[in-house]
Amino acid sequence: MLFGLRYYLVFAILVVAGLVVYVTSTDSLYCVLVNWPASLTMMFGSFIAGASAEGGGAIAFPVFTLLLHVEPDDARNFSFAIQCVGMVSASLLIIGRGIHIEWRGIAYPAIGAVIGLIAGTHFIVPLLEPVTTKLFFVSLWTAFGIGLWRANRNASRIVRSNLGAHLSQSDVIRLITTGLIGGMVTAIFGNGVDLVTFCLLTLWYGLDEKVATPSSVVLMSIITVVGFFYHSTVLGDVSKQTYHAWIAAAPVVLIFAPLGAWVISHWNRLSIARLLYTIIVVQLIGALFVLGITTSHAALCVGVIVLGTLAMKLIDRTDRVRAS
Repeated sequence: MLFGLRYYLVFAILVVAGLVVYVTSTDSLYCVLVNWPASLTMMFGSFIAGASAEGGGAIAFPVFTLLLHVEPDDARNFSFAIQCVGMVSASLLIIGRGIHIEWRGIAYPAIGAVIGLIAGTHFIVPLLEPVTTKLFFVSLWTAFGIGLWRANRNASRIVRSNLGAHLSQSDVIRLITTGLIGGMVTAIFGNGVDLVTFCLLTLWYGLDEKVATPSSVVLMSIITVVGFFYHSTVLGDVSKQTYHAWIAAAPVVLIFAPLGAWVISHWNRLSIARLLYTIIVVQLIGALFVLGITTSHAALCVGVIVLGTLAMKLIDRTDRVRAS
């Protein structure tokens, strides 16, 4: 058991040691403590991150922007920062325990995601208004949830444990393109490539959710490190407040993200899917309640949900996938 935790434990010790050194050397304990809402949020968010195809930012972004009134840019940067701890620790637990993942479903999307992340940061994010960003987030996730629900209406549908012995050139292009789109979504919210790739793997290739979920966690951990590095060093737009919230929440996610990864490894695929449905519905209802339901808000949500659902329907081949 401890041997399977070796990567995670080393990472956790290094993170805790780094946090202690920073807080004691900068006398910033008070600044960290006042950010307790970030810790409370990520207690749930990190568990969801480790247990599902949604990164911790999928919880942090709507809570921070809708309830705590944090600007979307700061919420996105916090998502990147905190997932560097939570998603990475969950990934190390997954790898250390030998949980089955589809590496080709990680490597190819990661190539496209890095390109999409950088392109989206410079050419898409500046065009979006805060309210539009918030509603687009919950509506897009709702479309993904509907697509997954449609695929799972047949509880006995055939699922695969891998992508097959050989990937064609079109498969490689498809995976990279999916990562490109997911990277652009991640540039806006701080997460998204995991869920976009998860949908392709489960709907197009018929991959078992028990394999697609840990694979998407590992993929998101890679992209979130790239995203945080880009914003903190290249762009330098991570605020001091974001750093303090990150430090406050980091010890929490070190525990709850790996816990989510461990719990989900004991669930069946339909339970995993139902968890995603619940999260997505709560996010949509919460956003509309906080922002208020106006004609423009409703039109935006309906438009994104309809277009997203159609996209999910186009890639849904679950009735035609053969087991492997």
